[in-house]
Amino acid sequence: MHDVRAVRHYSNRAVLHWHEVNANWILPANIAFKTMIKLIPTEKLQTGMFIHDLNCGWMDHNFVRSRFAVKTEAVALKVRALGVKEIYIDTARGLDIVEGPSQEAQEHQVDAALQALATTSASDMPRVSVQREVERAQKLHGDANRIVRDVMGDVRLGKQIQLEQIEPLVARIVDSIFRRADALMPLARLKEHDEYTFQHSVSVCVLMTSFARALELPREIIHEIAIGALLHDVGKAKVADEILNKPAKLTDAEFAKMKNHVVQSKIILQATPGISNIALDVAAQHHERFDGTGYPNKLKGEEISLYGQMGAIVDVYDAITSNRVYHKGMMPTDAMRKLLEWSKFHFKPELVKAFIRAVGIYPTGSLVRLESRRLAVVQAQSADQVMQPVVKIIFHTRGYYLTPEIVDLRRSHDRIVGHEDFATWNIDPLRWLPE
Repeated sequence: MHDVRAVRHYSNRAVLHWHEVNANWILPANIAFKTMIKLIPTEKLQTGMFIHDLNCGWMDHNFVRSRFAVKTEAVALKVRALGVKEIYIDTARGLDIVEGPSQEAQEHQVDAALQALATTSASDMPRVSVQREVERAQKLHGDANRIVRDVMGDVRLGKQIQLEQIEPLVARIVDSIFRRADALMPLARLKEHDEYTFQHSVSVCVLMTSFARALELPREIIHEIAIGALLHDVGKAKVADEILNKPAKLTDAEFAKMKNHVVQSKIILQATPGISNIALDVAAQHHERFDGTGYPNKLKGEEISLYGQMGAIVDVYDAITSNRVYHKGMMPTDAMRKLLEWSKFHFKPELVKAFIRAVGIYPTGSLVRLESRRLAVVQAQSADQVMQPVVKIIFHTRGYYLTPEIVDLRRSHDRIVGHEDFATWNIDPLRWLPE
């Protein structure tokens, strides 16, 4: 096997980096570790096992950790009550059972599904130059965060939402996505810890609009979906700040109050003159799950509207890719893998695949590693080859910046072999937004 270790330097430090030359080459030690991790039906969980991963979004549970020993039957019952159908256990740290694939086998299965998606093309969309759209998108993103903050403040004071304040903003978001989604989408990933609630709402709106556009829904319906997405968490204005901004896991009572935000969102929007049923469905159903394990009404399958199903996928994706005080967000590509895995139960598989095609396996604005050991920021998606986007090469893994170079990977011998975290390399993502 080739030596897959590379030493990278940054901030006057050397960090050992395991460089995956391609998805099929995994270090022997890593294989040994992953075979100890097993995916089992949650109903088989028992005292004496060690949970390696609860296999759900961090907002879907209120355990202090995602990895812990199951010391009592009460803990096992609480895990089963989450509604998660499968969890990962560490057989080296707790009891084992015969059934269940290893983590390695599960990852191979999900990666195969991603590879299959890579050979299918999303519908090509009319585009304008990113350069012309990016400045407009940056202003729009700032305006959207300010308006959502104001709306939430008004709701907290008992005021009614005025759709005439929302409509022009949503129209601008829809227009931007139709012109060039690659300009606005990267901004959706940028969030500040103390602004998360507002910025999450804007991100979900942007992602939902792009998703609906990729599904080729009528523009007037996309507009209503965007309104519902922007206001989907407005009920959080009724949740106490000490719960909403608590820098730790919530107690059971606090968690119940947090989950009640969905009911509050529905009540608030039902009292909003001019709100559509489409927008209402997005807000009222974005925590429902396809297998009936969601909340607040445990709707199942097609009982959940298309718009509610879309909202559930997008809300989870944005949540698990976002950094919080006590939670580090996943890389977008890892989040796509999780969505595919969870689509066995929680989401409609066809919709998850459509969302991945819409956003990209390597979303615009993300940092990727090339076979040449150079790092690049994804600039634009290639509708016919989702694994070969347009990228801007900026950095070498030996630890130095390169003269920026735009490369269309469809016409290059280089290729993506993995994703990277901007923070790991001390690279400012704002500096390298698509332009």
